[in-house]
Amino acid sequence: MLVNVALVIGTFLFMEGVAWFTHKYVMHGFLWSWHRDHHNHHKGFFEMNDLFAVVFSLTAISLIITGVEIPELRFLAWIGAGVTLYGFFYFLFHDIIVHRRVKVKLDTSGRYMQRIMRAHYIHHKVHTKEGAEAFGFLYAPKKYDRSVKQSVADSKSSAV
Repeated sequence: MLVNVALVIGTFLFMEGVAWFTHKYVMHGFLWSWHRDHHNHHKGFFEMNDLFAVVFSLTAISLIITGVEIPELRFLAWIGAGVTLYGFFYFLFHDIIVHRRVKVKLDTSGRYMQRIMRAHYIHHKVHTKEGAEAFGFLYAPKKYDRSVKQSVADSKSSAV
């Protein structure tokens, strides 16, 4: 039981590295054609970029089915559950909170949420394949924290 929980949590944590690598080298690399519309304004709810969610979902489903059907590979079901859990949080943070693709009122005033959102907005300042930074989805380094002085200055300038 503890091993299964560790597999789910470990996979969830590992997925942030997989997502960072995929975002930097695949989405901003050879599959930029799928990711490009995510960096530009477009009409409609769906994006080509959503194909990445389909690929990760099919991977998770395959892992879960294999783990359930083949007793010797049962651990794969727990790894698939970790991938699914990461996908859920990715959807919540990235699509609902940051990009507001689903209109839900959520409190994003916390330091962690502000850091994640700021890093993602900085990532989206670049509308091309090259030159972007901040490729993580659920983790952003402290350099994306806004200093208290900066927050006060920003609020004063936006009030004018």
